[in-house]
Amino acid sequence: MEIKEYIAQNRERFMEEWGSLLRIPSVSCEQEHKPDMLRCAERWKELLLAAGCQHAEVMPAPTKDGNPFVFAEYQPTCNHQHAVTNTQSPTCNHQPTVLVYAHYDVMPVAPLELWQSDPWEPTIRDGRLYARGADDDKGQAMIQAKAFEYMVRYIWSNPEMAAKYRACHVKFIFEGEEEIGSPSLAAFIEQHKDLLKCDVILVSDTSMIGKQTPSLTVGLRGLAYWQIEVDGPNRDLHSGHFGGAVRNPINALTQMLAQVVDERGKITIPHFYDDVLPIPDEERKMIAQIPFDLEAYKRAIDVDEVFGEEGYSTLERNSCRPSFDICGIWGGYTGEGSKTVLPSKAFAKVSCRLVANQDHEKISREFAEYMQAIAPSGVRVKVTPMHGGQGYLCPIDLPAYKAAERGFEVAFGKRPLAARRGGSIPIIAEFERVLGVKTILMGFGLEQNAIHSPNESMDLEVWEKGIIAVTEFYKELAK
Repeated sequence: MEIKEYIAQNRERFMEEWGSLLRIPSVSCEQEHKPDMLRCAERWKELLLAAGCQHAEVMPAPTKDGNPFVFAEYQPTCNHQHAVTNTQSPTCNHQPTVLVYAHYDVMPVAPLELWQSDPWEPTIRDGRLYARGADDDKGQAMIQAKAFEYMVRYIWSNPEMAAKYRACHVKFIFEGEEEIGSPSLAAFIEQHKDLLKCDVILVSDTSMIGKQTPSLTVGLRGLAYWQIEVDGPNRDLHSGHFGGAVRNPINALTQMLAQVVDERGKITIPHFYDDVLPIPDEERKMIAQIPFDLEAYKRAIDVDEVFGEEGYSTLERNSCRPSFDICGIWGGYTGEGSKTVLPSKAFAKVSCRLVANQDHEKISREFAEYMQAIAPSGVRVKVTPMHGGQGYLCPIDLPAYKAAERGFEVAFGKRPLAARRGGSIPIIAEFERVLGVKTILMGFGLEQNAIHSPNESMDLEVWEKGIIAVTEFYKELAK
């Protein structure tokens, strides 16, 4: 049976199984939903077993009060004749091992009054399914589950098809804390790295450029974040009595921060660019093919002009190049009316988006040293690192990437563009660090799906094409 026919015959069941997950309010950041987290994990266990896994279990988090993990596994029998024993073996390295990662927790639904239908009751209208988690990530995880189900039932269990497409060893790891920063996942990976051992990781938790412009995410930026405190006099001073005679901490802080980015958009932190890799010419050509209207972009955010590092386009700047931003700044008197004060303290929160190969811990140290080096006399500067994460880059010549590319081409009728994203998913780099393998970001979200917002939805046509794309990925990987 072809995959399109399988989807058509099982569409009603697919919708009901998907809906059974969407009806569970698995909101990880709200304590009242703690029982729902376990309920959702248990439901995923049932669905993965029904899809064809021989083993599935709900595993406790390694951190106190962490939400449970779901691990499931499909391990096919190897049909190759082994030279030593001349017998078939239950496992062998002829079978590529794919680890599928997803998360079952979702964002809160507030403000509830902005939803056009009950966020916990999936509703179909205008070719879309509306519910919290419809896309992020229950909808995309279901794409993976249903593609796997088809492969088990109609490809890997069919001797004729199995001779053409060798079966993959497939593992699933679903977590319930992604929306709160995955505090348990790094420790879980470390504790269970033998269990999670694989050849490639497959993730559907990202987006495409557009329904008519399919794309594969090949890069994510890393992050470094700090709070800066500048101390001056031991108390707020009268600006008339002391102004011009004592260094103002706010003046000092703004002067320091103004030096971090020069007039050409370059970051001035010493050694900042030492590990930044150039954008390959082939990738720059792909970026140039992405539909982008600069004038519409400026109108949408009401700016007269864009600004960034010289020599790069806007799409390159916000995805392939590092950046520095002041996220917040405060100090002195900010209340109603006026108060002539020379403040004793000034504060700022600042961040860098980093690119693959930049070490966020190294950059964090270098920034703190730079702030101390350029601090003027008369003030004391304290830089406190807050959090960070590594960037990620997937080579587009990787066999697994080529398999995913072929999957999109079959499903959507055109070769997907390789696109980096400006945001950060630090756990992807953590997977690579611990398990030593690359991740294929095979996402099917669209901007109009409104993840994290009221009326989150999933385009049902894209959802079904996603299933087709993932089945083709398995076929290509196994050739």
